Formats: sequence, C-alpha cells, structure tokens
Amino acid sequence: MTTGHNGLTYADAGVDIDAGNALVERIKPAAKRTNRAGTMSGLGGFGALFDLKAAGYSDPVLVAATDGVGTKLRIAIDTGNVDTIGVDLVAMCVNDLVCQGAEPLFFLDYFATGKLNVDEATRIINGIAAGCEASGCALIGGETAEMPGMYHKGDFDLAGFAVGAMERGGDLPAGVVEGDVLLGLASNGVHSNGYSFVRKVVELSGLAWDAASPFSEGSLGEALLAPTRLYVKQALAAVRAGGVHALAHITGGGLTENPPRVIPDGLACEIDLSSWTLPPVFRWLATTANMSQPELLKTFNCGIGMIAVVAADRAAALTELLRTEGETVVELGRVVAGEGVIYKGKLL
Repeated sequence: MTTGHNGLTYADAGVDIDAGNALVERIKPAAKRTNRAGTMSGLGGFGALFDLKAAGYSDPVLVAATDGVGTKLRIAIDTGNVDTIGVDLVAMCVNDLVCQGAEPLFFLDYFATGKLNVDEATRIINGIAAGCEASGCALIGGETAEMPGMYHKGDFDLAGFAVGAMERGGDLPAGVVEGDVLLGLASNGVHSNGYSFVRKVVELSGLAWDAASPFSEGSLGEALLAPTRLYVKQALAAVRAGGVHALAHITGGGLTENPPRVIPDGLACEIDLSSWTLPPVFRWLATTANMSQPELLKTFNCGIGMIAVVAADRAAALTELLRTEGETVVELGRVVAGEGVIYKGKLL
C-alpha cells in the first residue's frame, strides 16, 4: 500500500468501485431478459419502479417474501459451481409467494462478498435472472456489497426479496374442507433446506465433493447442487383453472411442518407414504445418517416440493393440467378430521 502524495484510495482499503460498475454493465442484458408487463426502469438507479396497472391489476393486494439459500452456498463456494445457486434464491422466494395466491412481479437481490470477482458474480446473477425469467418475474434491481474483512477469501452471501400481487379476495388458503385431495408435485432433490445436515452427512461418509455421486450420475457436489424447482407458472395455471384451495411449499420442516400451515384448525393432512418412491438422494442421506422416518420427514421434502390442496371433484382435471404443465403429480392423500399430518404406510 502506498499513501505518499497520492493519498489513500478506496481501492487500497479493498473496495473496487470500478469492478462494481463493470458488474452492473455485465448483468444488464440478463436483467433485460426478465422484463415483463409493468417493468418501468432498468438497473443503475437509486430505486426501481414497477407499474401495477400496466401489469394488469385493477384492485391489487401486494404480497412480499424474502429468503436466502442457506448453507447450500457453502457447497457452491467450495466446488466453484455457482451457476444455479441464483435459481435457488429466486425459487425460495417466489414459491412462497404463489402459496398466498400471488403472481410474482419483481425481484431484488443482495450479493455480498469480501472481494468482488466480476466473472463469478456475473455467473451468480445470471442464475438469478434465469430463475426470474422462468417464473415470469422481473429482476429490477439489487445490491452488490464488497466488504473486505467481513467474509473469508472467496466467500459470498445471497439474499432475495420478491413482491407479487393478487386481485383483492384472491388470497390462499381459502375454502379448505374435509375430503379435499392432496396433490404432491415432485421436487428436484434436496432443494435449499437441510444443508447443514447434508454437509454433516457428507463429512460422515468421507466423500469429497468431486467424488462420484453414490446415488446419481456426476459428482456428489453437482448432485447436491441440483437447483430448487420453480412451481410458479404451473401453480398459477392450476389456481386460475379453479378448485385449488391451498398450496404448501415444502421447505424447512419438511412434510411434517409445512402442510399444516395452510390447513384450518380441526383438520389434518392424511398422507399415504406408499404413494410415491423416496428419491435416491434421500435414501442415501437417510441410510448414511441412520435417520428415523420421522426425522427424515421433518427435515427434508422427501421428493415432494409443493402440495396443492384441491377440491375432490377437481382433482383429476387439475392433475391432468399440472402434468401438461410439466409436473410429476402424485395423489398423496386427503384432508381429514384431526390435527397436523397423519402418516399412513412407510417411506423408508
């Protein structure tokens, strides 16, 4: 470091403003691809504008969600495979929004690191843009923070914030009754929950991230970084078709904790564990860690990433619609009298 007559600069302190500006220019094309009806401004301003009327709403109610990716980031950082972690970030926010009956409209991201690597950051934010584009959500802004001394070399953190809207009176859950059918939409693996446990299991197994995956093709790190599925467009199509009473995103707390969040008091979700096959990644995790079935069900999605609670007389039609939209759909069970989740059969 030289102070002399030239003086101390911000770059001497570890913050490169020029790199930040270069990143903004690099990601503008990706952000532009996410533009949708209602988008009013590009990247670079002090704030971002969005026109609800142009988006087609007459009496909108706004819904907001914020989330991160958790310690799945650690695997992305350690393997250098950062291209899809942004999809996870978007999915964790927009899949929650759609459970309220809302259409995701726009997304903002927060990316923080000790030293900005423009190439790596571009890959990460391109992943965020891909997630936004796939869910019909505009990436209209964000924040890149270079904070030397706060993060170890190569580390970074991600957070996201999504805003959606619905017409007044269109919120979910609504009208859940005894006899409603539970439709499960397949997950894409572990998604973005339980990764502190996953990392512990991998440590216990003695395998490295670049070792061949014991449950799929490719490396173990690649398999465990499979991005969270985006259910937005499919779920909204089902809601608009009629008969969907509730949606539950299966995140932290697994199948045991999440479905009861959308079920009225006095009713329970009866789930037949024999109605689908436990995907190999969860069987490997459960076997390696000697997990009990209750612990497995409370920790992971176990192959079901979203549950739709639907009217019994609409179950067949909605199943067909969702399959047409590209979903793998399983009839899991029904809403019954009781509390919480009642399991039948065995998954392990």
